[in-house]
Amino acid sequence: MTSKKPESISDTKKRARRIDKELAKLYPDAQCALHHKNALELLVATILSAQCTDERVNKVTPAVFARFPDAQAYATAEIAELERLIQSTGFFRNKAKNIQACCRMLVERHGGEVPRTMEELVPLPGVGRKTANVILGNAFNVPGIPVDTHVGRLSRRMALTEHDDPVKVEHDLMALIPKADWTDFGHRMIFHGRQVCHSRKPKCDECALKGMCPKIGVG
Repeated sequence: MTSKKPESISDTKKRARRIDKELAKLYPDAQCALHHKNALELLVATILSAQCTDERVNKVTPAVFARFPDAQAYATAEIAELERLIQSTGFFRNKAKNIQACCRMLVERHGGEVPRTMEELVPLPGVGRKTANVILGNAFNVPGIPVDTHVGRLSRRMALTEHDDPVKVEHDLMALIPKADWTDFGHRMIFHGRQVCHSRKPKCDECALKGMCPKIGVG
């Protein structure tokens, strides 16, 4: 974009939807990278993914899921065993503590089941809005935009938000992107951030979005 005139809200929404459509063409098969078979497995995997790669989490979780098949198993686990199984994901003591406390709350308040609303998910230990959106969108097909470092960074670079706070970024994107696309949009932004729109050296010249992106902070 070459115009220096401030972009109207209407124009930002139109541009955001063009970006959304282009990302859908680029990454039609984008989906949650964390391997899971049910909501509880996704919840545990998402807690483990904090400051850890999805690849590492996916190497660790098969043994974890086999050893702890339900919330009750985590709730009554020997914490040292859980720590040992997840040690390579980093910050393992805090993660083990959160997983066990979370599962105890699931048993005590939700019959051992992962709840299906933001209001019930956020109070769980180790769960914030980002994790709740991951679970809602991928386990229960409830649209949501998890704002991780990629989504936040790309949204600011593309001038879809001016905020650093993930909750404010989430609400800005919710106002711009059609609700039905929220979950997939998040996945596609993550893919694009990993493959093209890198933090330090984005591949702007070969980016399919270059005509829609003001490249805030680049160069």
